[in-house]
Amino acid sequence: METVTVGLAERSYQISIGQGIMGTLGHACRELHLGSRVVVVTNPTVGGLYFEVVRRSLADAGFNVQLIEIPDGEEYKSLETLKGIYDLLIAGRLDRGSFLVALGGGVVGDIAGFAAATYLRGIPFVQVPTTLLAQVDSSVGGKTGINHPLGKNLIGAFYQPRLVMIDLDTLDTLPEREFLSGLAEVVKYGIVLNKDFFNFLAAHADEIRTREKHCLAKVVKSCCSIKADVVARDERETELRAVLNYGHTIGHAVETLTDYKQFSHGEAVAIGMVQAAKISEVMGYAGSTDTERIMALLETLHLPVELPQFSLEAYLDALARDKKVKEGGLSFVFNKRIGDFTIGKVKDIAALLATCGIRG
Repeated sequence: METVTVGLAERSYQISIGQGIMGTLGHACRELHLGSRVVVVTNPTVGGLYFEVVRRSLADAGFNVQLIEIPDGEEYKSLETLKGIYDLLIAGRLDRGSFLVALGGGVVGDIAGFAAATYLRGIPFVQVPTTLLAQVDSSVGGKTGINHPLGKNLIGAFYQPRLVMIDLDTLDTLPEREFLSGLAEVVKYGIVLNKDFFNFLAAHADEIRTREKHCLAKVVKSCCSIKADVVARDERETELRAVLNYGHTIGHAVETLTDYKQFSHGEAVAIGMVQAAKISEVMGYAGSTDTERIMALLETLHLPVELPQFSLEAYLDALARDKKVKEGGLSFVFNKRIGDFTIGKVKDIAALLATCGIRG
């Protein structure tokens, strides 16, 4: 097992990464001196695969374990689902000495984390991510929340977990599309923060796509290390952490316009990154070769790159509700070649979209 530390002073925590380590969860939680009652939040698919391992590990460590299952899918990251979690926590008389375990992908992690952040004004929680996307991105850094019909992640809070436990063996049971979706967030780190990592991904794309464990271990640890460094330097996204939104601005608009049903989150981010690369090229931050390399890697990883056809007005409306709109401008992340970035405020969003071929 390897560890990465997210350094946030008294709120620092470890990311544990290894194969077959889920059975050590109870011991790890006991060492954190968490309360005796725990609720595991998961979905039926993941719960059917891993809840018994988690339950036994927690129970063997002396914890009283309860289960909450929520429906599987981005469309269920909603206020209605959140209310259902609150109802069960209240009915079960969970108190401030209790804690939650988020067992699943990004949807489970985001909504369970937000429930923990807001129930009784905050109880501890632990992340046990079972998808690649959650392991390399959403489980680390304390972003929690739910979607609103008018936009993604518009309701939420920064609330750090006490521990992130990543068992790489969970990737063996991940459906192909969901695994590939997670690779979009992996590529993001290389494009804007680490040229050497991008080159590694390009050189080993076939092995990564086919889930070669040695490569996956390096990928997951590298992503967690990069993100841990960013979060430690800018926890609440006042400046540097905004770089992790690369590709997400247009990607979130794609998700919103397709009602979270046509594309997975990672697929939408892949599309958004290609558009961001094209825009960065037009702005003079990158060259055509950089854009071509980004597209080639995403296509090798079997990710979509073409922007779905919606009207200019539809895209403008979706982007106008983005969290990154502030004081009349949209904060946008540009890649500077590969391995670096800059962030700028875009006043003319229509002109930005025209770069992607979207015109009225």
